[in-house]
Amino acid sequence: MCTMTAMAAAASSTDRPGALEITRRLAGICGSPFARFAGPADEVAGRTARWVAVPGGPRAAAEVLRLAAAHDLTVVPRGAGTKIDWGAAPAQVDIMLDTGRLAGVWHEPQGSPVAEIGAGTPLRAVQASLGRTGQRLPVDAPSPGATLGGVLAADEAGPLRHRHGTPCAQLVGVRYLDAEGELVSIGESGTAQLGRAAPAGGGAAALFGRADLPGLDVARLLCGSQGGLGVLVSATMRVQAVPASRVWVSRPVWTPLEVHDLVRAVLAAGLQPAAVELDLPVPVPLPRRRVHPSHPSVFHRPEHPAVTGRSTRPAAAGSLVVLLEGGPADVAERAERLAALLGPEATVGHAAPEWWGRYPFGPGDTALRIEVPINDLHAAVYALRDAAGAPVPVRGSAGVGTVHAALPAALPADRVASILAAVRGVLLARRGRCVVVAAPTPVRRAVDLWGELPTLPGLRAAKAHLDPHQRLAPGRLPGGL
Repeated sequence: MCTMTAMAAAASSTDRPGALEITRRLAGICGSPFARFAGPADEVAGRTARWVAVPGGPRAAAEVLRLAAAHDLTVVPRGAGTKIDWGAAPAQVDIMLDTGRLAGVWHEPQGSPVAEIGAGTPLRAVQASLGRTGQRLPVDAPSPGATLGGVLAADEAGPLRHRHGTPCAQLVGVRYLDAEGELVSIGESGTAQLGRAAPAGGGAAALFGRADLPGLDVARLLCGSQGGLGVLVSATMRVQAVPASRVWVSRPVWTPLEVHDLVRAVLAAGLQPAAVELDLPVPVPLPRRRVHPSHPSVFHRPEHPAVTGRSTRPAAAGSLVVLLEGGPADVAERAERLAALLGPEATVGHAAPEWWGRYPFGPGDTALRIEVPINDLHAAVYALRDAAGAPVPVRGSAGVGTVHAALPAALPADRVASILAAVRGVLLARRGRCVVVAAPTPVRRAVDLWGELPTLPGLRAAKAHLDPHQRLAPGRLPGGL
């Protein structure tokens, strides 16, 4: 009785007649514990949902979409919610379709080159399951707790993108629900055609679109679509043996131009790195008052000349770290060659640095993703520094020219807009892009999150073909699609 009273009270707070009846129908589809009116935490980039449904399988998820279509309701999928505030806010969120029960890892006999994985399966659980047979997904998305479906929907990639491409590059088949609730299967185990990496820019926003949209193109379009083109049910992914040995070779770096020269040398050496990562933190300012060099507070610092034996360079501004994977003897030999190439300041270790595979931004920051040909990455970092008037934290895959940067949460929206304009102006001539991944609401409202997007007409055609009634995450894609 108390539950029904709470549901009735929640229903009276909605503005749609029959809200309680829709809740009852969702409960009938998903089960009573798995359908409810949304709460304050159930929001997408600041837009609060009205209902939350957690279907127990593909058929139930399809029924939720059919119910939404019958009542002209919008649907936004949610995995673990680790990237729910990324991108543009949807125009409306009627039903938040939680994929948490669309989970599991199937078709993984030992030695199989592929595995089918439920969209709601946490990536950590996928790796743990595959690890029992000595296998892994070559996917290392930075978001802690992210589901595979969420990683694919955002086309989120970590350090391993250098060797293996984005998660979309590991995709050989998908099952997804279209806007009408029809279950569509694309690809099959071993299909190689899906393995092509998406063009620079990533996911749906970067792919050409055609009115007929063949199946394999649709599967690639789902990567990065943020649920705006279909609801992912499962994905068949390539798997590989867990490397026997992993070694990280690190080198301190002082300037973006130095990074440019080092990355070129590493890539030209034929060492087959699994990842080439850069971390440029904001330097901590030294005390304003003069401190004698022999004072205990500074004498034992690692950068002190008495410790380093060097007095000609300032404290390191960041790190360039290269991951090598493979057999123990082979990795050891390549690590020795790489350390010699990087010089006496290089170190070899068997553990990743603390910042490895993490974003440089925190909650409330304006998070940027910069994508540029690797030969121009240093120009992009310098442009960002000049526009901001100070060093900006930058971290990511220097070996492929994709990095993330963080602007402080307290920065006014108009200041963020001017920084974006300056950086995009530099990138435009270099075939690069700067995308606002996440931002406070005032910034999100004031700036163009995506920048210039030549493929927008194709994306518009894809949306019109796959979701003509704008029911799936309307407004989440570029151009308000």
